[in-house]
Amino acid sequence: MKFPFIDLLAQRARIASEIDAAIAAVMAHGQFILGPEVTQFESRLGAFEGAKHVVSCANGTDALILPMLAWGIGAGDIVFCPSWSYAASAEAIAVTGATPYFVDIDPQSYGISPESLKAAITDVKRRGIGKARAILAVDIFGQAADYPALRAITDEFDLKLISDSAQAMGCRLDGRGSIAWADVVTTSFFPAKPLGCYGDGGAILIQDEALDAKLRSLRFHGRGQAAGDHASIGLNSRLDTLQAAVLIEKLKIFEDEIARRNEIAERYNEGLKSNVLRTPIIRQGAVSTWAQYCIEVENRDAVMTSMREANIPVAAYYPLPIHMQTAYKDYPIAPDGLPHTMAAKDVVMALPMHAYLKNQHQDEVIQTLLSLT
Repeated sequence: MKFPFIDLLAQRARIASEIDAAIAAVMAHGQFILGPEVTQFESRLGAFEGAKHVVSCANGTDALILPMLAWGIGAGDIVFCPSWSYAASAEAIAVTGATPYFVDIDPQSYGISPESLKAAITDVKRRGIGKARAILAVDIFGQAADYPALRAITDEFDLKLISDSAQAMGCRLDGRGSIAWADVVTTSFFPAKPLGCYGDGGAILIQDEALDAKLRSLRFHGRGQAAGDHASIGLNSRLDTLQAAVLIEKLKIFEDEIARRNEIAERYNEGLKSNVLRTPIIRQGAVSTWAQYCIEVENRDAVMTSMREANIPVAAYYPLPIHMQTAYKDYPIAPDGLPHTMAAKDVVMALPMHAYLKNQHQDEVIQTLLSLT
């Protein structure tokens, strides 16, 4: 390829000296597990997102599992989630023993559909197939889900609301982060995420002090107050100090990178507006972190092949929704099916997107795409 889909090395070049110094400091003090940088990063991320507490952990999947364990979600329980997501969203539910129930998406924003969700909750109650416990909404491609509507539904049916913000840490809706509505916000620091480290990592953002204490116990094997005692069955899921040190430096430039991502997205919008393909639709009052810049294009697979032949990197999202995958095909889906999910899987394509995308490379993407559609 002429240039990468996501250029991690360009960001590295910007803050190389700061990263190297941060890593060297950890190597010098030698506190590689739960060192001071972990606490420092948790505090800084909480301040950035407006969360009273941040509990870091080993990865974004564990960040989803841990709150459900804290709430006692398990066998016989149902957690609603979109099929239009990466498998980890449903995997985290199934690992607890609970049942993932797949809900359709809004065809414009690709977020979980409140209408489909409400129909699914009603279906569970009518059929008596389990106890509805929580909604797991995904901030897809960098944009917040419709949290005002989702919060109203969770309150109506006495459910918990989880924001899977692995793709969207830093997103805003009416000037607020997802924590303004969700009971917990989870994220992943996988390197390709808008806020990523140099390995695996994750975090849980909450406002509840009692839940904070429970999560800190669960991430450390469920250890109790007395020395050597474990009060509950937990996980071994801690963000290591080196990754926290990297994230502290990346968080310092994160706001600037989000602004740059939005400039690049607007440049895509302007360059592609004259064509028949559909550019992203951002909800009024929303600011996306643009984990992906996704368009809809007919005969996508043929277009992707041609783009790659021109050495332009592109990716399909999501050609095989979770409910169609082998491990998840027997779980329930919303009573009206998932028509918008099924339509999107054949037409959504992601273009190169990161805060360091050069104008000349973006122009190549736009010009090549316009010549094919």
